[in-house]
Amino acid sequence: MKPSIGVAIITHRSKNHLVHCLPPIINSPLKPRVLVVNSSSNDGTVEEAKRQGAETLIVARDQFNHGATRELARQTLNTDIVVMMTPDAYPKDHTTLGALVKPIIEKKATVAYGRQLPHKGAGLFESFPREFNYPEHSHLRSLNDIDKYGIYTFFCSDSFAAYSNDAIESVGGFPAVLLGEDTFVVAKLLYKGHTIAYVAEACVRHSHKYSLTQEFRRHFDTGLARKEYGELLQAGGKDEKRGSAFARSLASRVCREKPHLLPYTFLHLTSKWLGYRLGSLSVNAPTMWKRSFSSQDFYWKRRAS
Repeated sequence: MKPSIGVAIITHRSKNHLVHCLPPIINSPLKPRVLVVNSSSNDGTVEEAKRQGAETLIVARDQFNHGATRELARQTLNTDIVVMMTPDAYPKDHTTLGALVKPIIEKKATVAYGRQLPHKGAGLFESFPREFNYPEHSHLRSLNDIDKYGIYTFFCSDSFAAYSNDAIESVGGFPAVLLGEDTFVVAKLLYKGHTIAYVAEACVRHSHKYSLTQEFRRHFDTGLARKEYGELLQAGGKDEKRGSAFARSLASRVCREKPHLLPYTFLHLTSKWLGYRLGSLSVNAPTMWKRSFSSQDFYWKRRAS
């Protein structure tokens, strides 16, 4: 018997993205159940989702949470395999979903995430992180590979990732964290002996152009969240080791291809490092302090209520 498959697409002001994101999913031969979750953006996202044939679920903006909202979507779908997506991840074609879930169907893994390529026209600073984190070849990872992959062992992205519903249930579902619910769940599963699959054949286009301030705020959130659940990731070593490798690789690329961008590269990397560092030191800081630097006002509004 074929497993049931559900796809949850978490949205906010995403009407224009759905035109590119939804058709390859809805037209998949797997015929998944597709649920568009919207955090009350009132921009036509829900109407567009319905027009394309997706189910919809509206969550109040002040109740939205990266982990808790995905947990709500998982429970709503209640399918054997649940896929998490963001609307700005555009699948290559109607076969992409099938490629993503294949390792789970074949019982080679309980988690699988796809390859992210930059959007067409993306610049170096949007493209390079995709090249660094998403290699050309697929692989499987377990806790036995910690010496090879280090902290990357726990890497996953809910921009396009599939999970065995039973496996997620066994670790208590997606947690209500600031961000990194994917990393949190993967770490718990790896410690229980599960395997994660990186599927290079399951390609989506997904990248962002952030300002220096946005990079700082995003990395503040990352540093804060990773500090709060960092014990789960200790076996992989420190984030700073992979961060240093990223910085060296990016600087090397810029030197070779666009040396005139070296001053901006310094500012770019410094804003990320300062944000991450400040976030990691702010676990016990007042909520108002955290909210002032965070990229997620909705998260702190919810905690304050």
